[in-house]
Amino acid sequence: MTSEEQAARNFLAENPDIEVVEVLLVDINGVLRGKWIPREKFASVLDNQLKMPLTAVTPDIWGRDVPALCHHTGDGDGIIIPELRTLTRIPWLERPTAQILCHLTDNGEPWGFDPRVVLRNLQRRFEASGLKAVVAPELEFMLLASGRDAAGVPVIPGSRMNGPRPVGGQLYSTDLMHEHRDVLHEMRECCDALGLGLETLVKELAPAQYELNQKHVADPLLAADNAQMMKRVIKDVAAKHGYIATFMPKPFTHIDGNGFHAHISVVDGSGRNIFDDGGEEGTAELRHAVAGLAATMRDMMLVFAPHRNSYRRLNVGTHIPKAPTWGYENRDVALRIPCGNPAARRIEHRVPGADANPYLVLAGMLAGVLYGLENKLEAPAPVVGSDGQAKTLAGDWKTATRDFEASAFVAEYLGQPFKDAMLAIKHFEQAQYERTVTTFEYDTYLVVS
Repeated sequence: MTSEEQAARNFLAENPDIEVVEVLLVDINGVLRGKWIPREKFASVLDNQLKMPLTAVTPDIWGRDVPALCHHTGDGDGIIIPELRTLTRIPWLERPTAQILCHLTDNGEPWGFDPRVVLRNLQRRFEASGLKAVVAPELEFMLLASGRDAAGVPVIPGSRMNGPRPVGGQLYSTDLMHEHRDVLHEMRECCDALGLGLETLVKELAPAQYELNQKHVADPLLAADNAQMMKRVIKDVAAKHGYIATFMPKPFTHIDGNGFHAHISVVDGSGRNIFDDGGEEGTAELRHAVAGLAATMRDMMLVFAPHRNSYRRLNVGTHIPKAPTWGYENRDVALRIPCGNPAARRIEHRVPGADANPYLVLAGMLAGVLYGLENKLEAPAPVVGSDGQAKTLAGDWKTATRDFEASAFVAEYLGQPFKDAMLAIKHFEQAQYERTVTTFEYDTYLVVS
């Protein structure tokens, strides 16, 4: 028995007040699904005896089964395999409760629909080449008032500094953060209690918008687990304090939306950063990685921008990349190379929205870097200033879906099962939007038509 297994089996004895353990899966949309397991039944999880349907990781965004995937699997059960290092108390709940992240298997094989499996497979492929990816996600969110106005629009809370109808967001203002100190401090404390590697929490550009930064770790699966749990902390602690925390990419027409920027570098077996040449430009491997990420970006847009609302952020806003460009210390490009210590040379991917699944975003980044390194692709010249290029990345949900469907790269690097599941979910969601009549349509057509 490993030390992790022993610690998991000792957990309940060391936490005698725990009543329930939440056994959690992450679905393709990045939503947590799972079960409450009474403490006396938790041993069944550790003994790999707990089952859930294989489609537990493939509901649509409204939590409905997708018929095509139910037919594909027969809606049969898989076995839940726990990630023992994620077993922990949930610090913000009044009732003593624990949680553990898991993935699904089918007949003993990791289930290809499961986002944690997709990322784990990419990570192993990466490491088989003698390399490790070092990653650090950055997520933006908005802290909104509970409820909506008479028109159904979310409400930005007023503040002493911004007034009741804020025009700007007081970028980097610590004074404004103190106005929401109770909720922000509890978020920070819960992230610390769960060991999620929260490095900074900062006031961002838009009103009510904040950004959380994670520490760099040489374990993409751990980084994704931490990002997923951070999102849970932010949402649940906000609700406890009477707020709504949203990672929706574009909640408001007139202000900037929420992005998910992620940094990646690569180290070899000796721990050397292969992007570092001791200078500002970086190595040929850096440019191979940039070229791979750029070459595969269009194929991956459905992962980076998985929902209809995602494209509102990509079409209007500040520092929004519209083409697979790159450059040094340039926030107008898709792939930014931060300046500074050469030993920390890395790529910042600036395309994904905060609604994207952290496991799939990091899997897509690992895949793009691998593709560039394996094929020794050459990057074009870096962009200086505004990219000045016509939009070449998908500007809408359906175009991104067609690009994803046509991609051989996605099937080869992320797996055909995942590709099939993602497409089935997105086609099902798009059909719902197509047949839903909106309030805006009534306002436009009801009288004048």
